[in-house]
Amino acid sequence: MTAYHPELRDTSRALPARPASIDIAGSAWPVYKLEALVAGLLAGLALALIVGSAQVAVLAAAAVSSLVWVVGLVRAHS
Repeated sequence: MTAYHPELRDTSRALPARPASIDIAGSAWPVYKLEALVAGLLAGLALALIVGSAQVAVLAAAAVSSLVWVVGLVRAHS
């Protein structure tokens, strides 16, 4: 026969998952921030080559970076 210990059952719950992070210069960076930076750089370079206008490329790259950042933040906190 087994014994039932409710106090042990309550403490054995799974801990919430921590967002993945990468250590850069002693500071933990969430992966979604790095993904946003890379997406913005790639979008900016691609648009600068395609459109030929730095203003349009920077504005669109900032929009892409912001969108990836916010989506990553929401996914990390949900």
